[in-house]
Amino acid sequence: MPTATSLGLPNVRGRVPLLAGLAIDSFGGGCAGPLLLLFFVRVVDIPLGTAGVLLTVATLFSIAAPAAVAVVIDKVGPRNLVVGAQFAQGLAFTGFFFGRSVWLVFLCALLTTTGQRVFWSAIFSLLADVADQGDRDRWFGLGGMMQAAGFGLGALAAGALLAIGGDAPFLIAMAVNAVTFYLAGFLLLRLNPAHHQRAVQDTGPAPLLRKDKAFLVLIGANTLLALCTMLLGVGLPVYVAEALPAPKWLIGVLLAAVSVVLATGQTLVVRHTEKRRRTNVIIVAGVAWAVWGLLMASLLHVPTALVVPGLILATAVFAFGDVLHAATGNALAAAVAPVVGNGKYLSYWQYSFTFASILAPAYFAQLFEVQHELPWLGISALALIAAATILILDRVFPHSTTQRQ
Repeated sequence: MPTATSLGLPNVRGRVPLLAGLAIDSFGGGCAGPLLLLFFVRVVDIPLGTAGVLLTVATLFSIAAPAAVAVVIDKVGPRNLVVGAQFAQGLAFTGFFFGRSVWLVFLCALLTTTGQRVFWSAIFSLLADVADQGDRDRWFGLGGMMQAAGFGLGALAAGALLAIGGDAPFLIAMAVNAVTFYLAGFLLLRLNPAHHQRAVQDTGPAPLLRKDKAFLVLIGANTLLALCTMLLGVGLPVYVAEALPAPKWLIGVLLAAVSVVLATGQTLVVRHTEKRRRTNVIIVAGVAWAVWGLLMASLLHVPTALVVPGLILATAVFAFGDVLHAATGNALAAAVAPVVGNGKYLSYWQYSFTFASILAPAYFAQLFEVQHELPWLGISALALIAAATILILDRVFPHSTTQRQ
């Protein structure tokens, strides 16, 4: 497949159900996710403040899911956990469609947030298992592209639904998401066993993660990098609306542009960086995000005519760092984790994204209130700290794990 190879695509023969499942699942999430809070308010008639607290509490309860997945993933296999997570979330959104009581909605929210954590704690182990020798990075890139594309199309569908008016858009979105979860689960059940059973084999006891200081430090460094990835969506709308002389419609355009880059560019990035060490690629991503933060902070001190071009430039720099990190970060974790207990390590790896998602809103809001430049200057410093940490870890990890094979 010369064309596929030139595009950085892996061998997908026999594994199309997985890719289709990822795209369908993400389409439903893109369709229902942006409307969920409004669904609680307008259809279930829960006050906005109560709805926000409900979702926050449900999310906090789900924090234990990656640790639970780590205990069983190498015994039951990541495919089975991903399938279970899909069906659980499908059941949750079925409950949203029919339920109108606060307690039922809360239980469904708890089920979907827990299922989401289980999914993210197991999906990268599954992608690592289905990859042929030397294709792991390409599979991480392609999987991310399918998810980004599906989510983007789903978000467009959500926008179209809102044009209908009334309760119908929200009910349709809940139903669509439930169906897509069920479809994704059934598609994954059709995945050829030869492509996902390697992690199930019992090859002896796994090493204790708490004694693997290098991997724990890697999780810490990636928490800072994950905070960078989430700060654009959290901070850009507030920054443009409250602090910059720029049109508000530009927010959606810039966020959509980043989604397009992630949906189309990850395998190409792998193709053009596969001769490089994974650690070096992530260091470049960290440096790019440090530059992005400085550019964002500087927009308060440039002439008005340069604000919009500056926002576009800063977002392009962010997207460059994001596509480098998205295509390589998870592959690095999978490579440096031990063969025995690989799934366990990758489950705990998801805590870097979990912690970042919890920290991002409070980090931005608190610093923004003190001084509008501070969140961006702070993220520049944190990105450089993460890049320096990865540079130090590069001397600790074996060369064979950080170099793409």
